[in-house]
Amino acid sequence: QVRLVESGGGLVQTGGSLRVSCAASGQTFSAYPMGWFRQAPGKEREFVGAVGGNANLPKYADDVKGRFTISRDNVKNTVYLQMNSLKPEDTAVYYCATRAVVTTLPSINPDDYDFWGQGTQVTVSS
Repeated sequence: QVRLVESGGGLVQTGGSLRVSCAASGQTFSAYPMGWFRQAPGKEREFVGAVGGNANLPKYADDVKGRFTISRDNVKNTVYLQMNSLKPEDTAVYYCATRAVVTTLPSINPDDYDFWGQGTQVTVSS
């Protein structure tokens, strides 16, 4: 059974930084793509960034490109989302997700992901 557990969310001021983590278990971590999504109140879940399995080919949403960075530690079975220059509009619950297929290609489509974490709240104050 695949399990994803996010941590590291919190409250930060505009312009600040935060790193959220996602610890994975239940499958060979390095082989599977990992994605980050977020959902703000009253809005649909949206793509933030993703990285392919056995590869370092990250893809980012346009509004986070240059500010957010995804990295993965295949020894710790953990993927990170480093968020810099945070804005109030980044406030959301952040979810990590993974797929049941081995692929080096990161997907921006949440419907492609089979397993999800419980989410961690990130709040950016103005």
